[in-house]
Amino acid sequence: MRRGRKHNSDEADVDMTPMLDIVFIMLIFFIVTATFLDEDGIDLTQPPPPPDDIPPPPDQPRAITVFVDARNQCSVDQRSTSCDRVTLAVERLLADKPGASVILRMDERAKHEILVELKDGLDAGGRPTKIEIIEANAGA
Repeated sequence: MRRGRKHNSDEADVDMTPMLDIVFIMLIFFIVTATFLDEDGIDLTQPPPPPDDIPPPPDQPRAITVFVDARNQCSVDQRSTSCDRVTLAVERLLADKPGASVILRMDERAKHEILVELKDGLDAGGRPTKIEIIEANAGA
């Protein structure tokens, strides 16, 4: 016959409720005291199109156009250029056309990292660069 064993009541129960209260209070504290960074985004607003009936003034320098196609190949003013040399090519053209604006035209299928690298490199000189995103079906 089996004999029944008596369990010792040495086992202690741990109440976790105060621990959960402390965790929630700390969570609320860290949420309230957290600082969030405001990061600047890339300005993708399109400039308004010029009126068709008014020609540009003759003394205004033409814009320098940087184009990146769907195969991630770069060109500056319709001259094929390596993407890592675009900034140098633009600087050379700006020496010939001081005050010219820079337009960065990107195919929507081009890599985003190329857009960011070119935009950062062109903006480093202190001149603003406008970005135009070209849709894939617009070129067809």
